[in-house]
Amino acid sequence: MDSKVRTFNKGKDLLLVQFDCKTDVDDLQTAAALATLLSDSNFTNINYHAVAGTYGMQEGLYVPPNDLFQLAFGKHWTDAHNNMKGAVEKVKPLVIKTLSKNGHVWIADAGQSDFSAELVKAVQKDLPKIKTSKRIHVVQHADWNEEVTTPEKLDFVKQNTNYIKIPDGNGVGNGTPGFRSPDFNRLDDEITNPKLKKIWQLAIDLSNRYNGKEGRYLNEAIAAGGLDFSDLSEVCWILGINNIKDTEQFFDLYAN
Repeated sequence: MDSKVRTFNKGKDLLLVQFDCKTDVDDLQTAAALATLLSDSNFTNINYHAVAGTYGMQEGLYVPPNDLFQLAFGKHWTDAHNNMKGAVEKVKPLVIKTLSKNGHVWIADAGQSDFSAELVKAVQKDLPKIKTSKRIHVVQHADWNEEVTTPEKLDFVKQNTNYIKIPDGNGVGNGTPGFRSPDFNRLDDEITNPKLKKIWQLAIDLSNRYNGKEGRYLNEAIAAGGLDFSDLSEVCWILGINNIKDTEQFFDLYAN
């Protein structure tokens, strides 16, 4: 399916950013980077919602993001970790409202697509006449995320949405921004907005608390004192700003 037929419409569309938070702490920093991007005047009025705990089949412990998500997103987030069905029921009205007003829904799967599958099924049940394959776009950047999505759910999402696979946000120079930067340590110089400072500090504190702990994945870029918000490459693609090269350029453009 041609993913270039339509781009994100700030006046009509809904952006869903869905974080697995298991077991890599990079989602914490992606949340902080998303809050940074949404604070920019070009994006402050975007209709968005974040979902935490949208993981698939992977083993390992969860990285609890609730304090960070509350600080970063206020009322614009849902916790799917303890109750996926309840989270689907909470997010579904946002999707239906958007679709009913001729808008499109753009999902950045910052993790696996299990939650996306359940959400699309629920929407199809309530709006059987809507062609979800044309109106709901799912963007994925990582092979590993696909590999640990429940296979039948990944197949469902690929068949029932406009599923778009983009180059991996961990690499630089591949067509999307590269936001995994083990050597980047100038965050204090870049961020001067007091609320963003608090969000980033909490993201980094939580990252350091959980990175590699109790069998969780060890993110080496973050362990080295750098940053990793590679999943934000999907949001940049959706919003049409994937000409950003790397972490340094991201902060130059959107830090304050």
